[in-house]
Amino acid sequence: MPTRRHFLQTASVSPALAAAAAAQTRPRSPNDKIRFATIGVGIMGSGDTRTALATGLTELVAVADIYQGRLTRAQEVWGKQVVTTRDYRELLERPDIDAVIIATPDHLHARLAVDALNKGKDVYVEKPMVQKAADGHAVIEAARKNNRILQVGSQRVSSIIYAKAKELLAKGSIGEVNMIEAWYDRNSSMGAWQYTLPTDASPETVDWDKFIGSAPKRAFEPVRLFRWRNYQDYGTGVAGDLFVHLFSGIHFVIGSNGPTRIFGTGGLRFWKDGRDVPDVQVGLYDYPKTAKHGAFNMTLRTNFVSGGGGGQGFRFIGKEGILTIQGRGVSLSRTPGETEPGYMIETFAKATQERYLKDYRAKYPPQRATTASMPGTDLETYSAPRGYEDSLDHHRNFWEAVRSRKPVVEDATFGLRAAGPAVATNVSYFENRVVTWDPETMKEVS
Repeated sequence: MPTRRHFLQTASVSPALAAAAAAQTRPRSPNDKIRFATIGVGIMGSGDTRTALATGLTELVAVADIYQGRLTRAQEVWGKQVVTTRDYRELLERPDIDAVIIATPDHLHARLAVDALNKGKDVYVEKPMVQKAADGHAVIEAARKNNRILQVGSQRVSSIIYAKAKELLAKGSIGEVNMIEAWYDRNSSMGAWQYTLPTDASPETVDWDKFIGSAPKRAFEPVRLFRWRNYQDYGTGVAGDLFVHLFSGIHFVIGSNGPTRIFGTGGLRFWKDGRDVPDVQVGLYDYPKTAKHGAFNMTLRTNFVSGGGGGQGFRFIGKEGILTIQGRGVSLSRTPGETEPGYMIETFAKATQERYLKDYRAKYPPQRATTASMPGTDLETYSAPRGYEDSLDHHRNFWEAVRSRKPVVEDATFGLRAAGPAVATNVSYFENRVVTWDPETMKEVS
C-alpha cells in the first residue's frame, strides 16, 4: 500500500502526540495493516471502529471526541496505546495515520471530510455525507484534487442482497419498473433517538464549542449533543438518518442518479421531547427516464410512532411482477398478464350487449376450468447465508480500496446523489414547497 508522509507541524500538535507520531514514522511494507483514526466514537463511530478492525486489514491508532467519557471508554475497549484527543485536527497532522472514520453529528461531516482529504487522508464518512446539499461539491472536489479514497457509510451498496436484486432487475425479471415503495420504521425509544445522557456531562467533560461548530451559538445543553439527531441545527432528521439509506439502496439497484421532483410531508406526532424534526415523514419523488431505466415514481416512509416493532423494505413494481427486498433476502413474484381482456357492458342496451358478447366469445371461446388454468404467480426467493453482515463487506471494500487505490462504489459523487434528495426532502417539508432537483449537477433548480 502506498504510504503518505507529511511533515509534523509540532507547533499545532501536543508534545505527547508529536512524540508518539515521531516514534511511528518508520518505513513499513505494503503488507502492514492500514493505520486509522476515528473521529467521533459515539454509537456509529464505535460500531464502525469495531467493524473496521474485524476486517483484519486495519490498526486503530487514535480517536478524537469532544466528550471525555468516550475517550476514556475508547482506551478501555481498544487499549491504552490508542491516542486520544478532543481536537480532530491533531489526528490529521499525524503521518502515521492513513485514513479516518468520520462519525460526528451531520453538520460537521463536510468540513471534517474536506480537512481530512486536504491532509492526504482517505476518508470513511458516515451517512448522510453532508447536512446541506450545497456542501457536497466541496467534498467531491477535495477527494478529486487530493486523489484520495472517500466512501460513505451506507452499507447497502456492498450487500450481496442488493447485488442480487440489481442482477434480477437488470435481467428484466419484472419488466420495466414504474413504481418503487420503500419504508424504514422504528417504533422504540432508542430507534427514535432517545439516547441515554451520561451523568457526568458538563462544560468540563465536553468541548461544547467544537460541537457547535458553524451551528447557531447557544449555552451548554447536553441533550442537544447526545440526542443531536432531534435537532435541525446538527442533524438531518428522518430523511438524513434513514431515507438516505433507502436512496442509496435504490440508486445502486436500479442504476439511477436521482429524482427531478421532491416533496416531503409528515409531522411531529408523538415525541414531545423538545425535538424540532418530524417523527413521521413521507417523501414523494419523480424519477426521469434514462438510458438505464424508464421513468418511475417513488414513495419513502418512516414512522417512529405506531406499534409493531418497526422494519424496513423495498418493493420494485414492474409491468410483469414485483421485486421485494426485506429482511435478509430478495423475493421475486411474476404475475402473468391477462389472457383475455375483461368487459363491463351492463349499462348498454340489451341488443348491444348480445352483439358484443357474440363477437367476444368468437374471439375468446370459453374454456372449462382445470387445475392447470388456475391463475398463479412465479415466486422466487434468495436469502443471504446465516450470519451475513453487509456492514463488514462495506468496510472491507473501503479498506481494500485504501490499499489498492481502486475506486469504491459509494464515492463522494454517489454520496451526494443520495444525500442531496434526502436533505431536499427536509427543505420541502420545512418550506412547504416542491423542490426541483437536477440529478446530474446535484443541485436544486431555482
